[in-house]
Amino acid sequence: MTITAADQVNLSDLTFWALPQRERLAAFKRLRQLDRPVFFPELEVPFFKAGPGYHALVRHADVVEASRKPDVFSSEPSVTGVADLPRYMARYFGSMINMDDPRHAKIRRIVSRAFTPRVLAKLEEDLQASATRIVDDLLLHGPGDFVTDVAAKLPVQVICDMMGIPEAARPMVYDRTNIILGVGDPEFSGGADFGRTGIITRSGVLHGILKAMTAGYELNHLAMKLARRRRREPGDDLVSALVGANVGGETLTDQEIGSFFILLVVAGNETTRNAISHGLKLFTDNPEQRALLMEDFDARMPGAVEEIVRMATPVIQFRRTVTRDHEMNGNLYRAGEKVLLFYNSANRDEAVFDDPDTFDITRSPNPHVGFGGPGPHFCLGANLARREITVMFRELFTRVPAIRTAGRPDRLYSDFINGIKHLPCTF
Repeated sequence: MTITAADQVNLSDLTFWALPQRERLAAFKRLRQLDRPVFFPELEVPFFKAGPGYHALVRHADVVEASRKPDVFSSEPSVTGVADLPRYMARYFGSMINMDDPRHAKIRRIVSRAFTPRVLAKLEEDLQASATRIVDDLLLHGPGDFVTDVAAKLPVQVICDMMGIPEAARPMVYDRTNIILGVGDPEFSGGADFGRTGIITRSGVLHGILKAMTAGYELNHLAMKLARRRRREPGDDLVSALVGANVGGETLTDQEIGSFFILLVVAGNETTRNAISHGLKLFTDNPEQRALLMEDFDARMPGAVEEIVRMATPVIQFRRTVTRDHEMNGNLYRAGEKVLLFYNSANRDEAVFDDPDTFDITRSPNPHVGFGGPGPHFCLGANLARREITVMFRELFTRVPAIRTAGRPDRLYSDFINGIKHLPCTF
């Protein structure tokens, strides 16, 4: 499929998400050139209740303004899919990102205690130790798959350390997060490839949903079991802090802790590892930017992190639901309508970013929305992700100065996560 005009773009067509990255970016550019958001019909998926469609917000101004108005553009009932989550799935995957204030604010205040500057500063030593071990192993075993050997290891170790997850359970945590976000990708959904062929079958969807449900149950059960133990035997970990927290009379139930754990491991693991993976690819393709970085790593790495996140945009889109008739930037949105905030497109908006397809670690200002738009749902773990990316690249570029990608990335098939499953590297 080759797209030559905006009216040929169909973001609901699963084959669109199998196109090469450059073709998809070109398609979003054509959509941004229109004078209004495009309305797309919803794809009918077995076992999900489909609505009439959604507005695709692809301009930076629209994504930012919608993010700032949660009273109009609501996160309820769901932000992670066009169709509403069935009740049996919401039990495991419902979390504070699918809530509006005041409930969202109360839970966020409890959870945010794990992401204060003081707590993150205490994590610095652990981050460094983990990054050192990862590079030790890389040097010991030699070049291979950068994703599995390097990028995926640090975030899952950090999150499991924060939550107090036993070492033996960590491979399971990593595997189950892949399954949850890999529905539709043949590698993770057990052959249920209902994307690349453009053919969706009830059996294929059911297979993928059952795998994701099982993965969600296992992660939820792991966290709930740990929460019950920490109520009896508090420790020095995030779960202990969560079960003991009380804000305005609000405490988290074991179920809420389980759902939050899924949010944390999925968001923290997938997004950070993909930013690191995209980062190596960007520095390989742009050696002059890497040389510039190494001239003064400490001064330039903060800008490099923001540019990596902008270019990678690990989370492609989130959904909002309109609560009342509202006009925004000259366009009317009706109560009950759905909008999708395409962060990947907003981060390439020519109206905001000069040469948006150019990787420039000195870009300033850089008002990207790679951690979500401004407002109450801005990524709680943004500063942790920044620290992880910084520590990992400092360790890599200092101890393995010749490391670079050695082939094309094997991309995750998804309209939600801009993932890299495998990336050969050499040094």
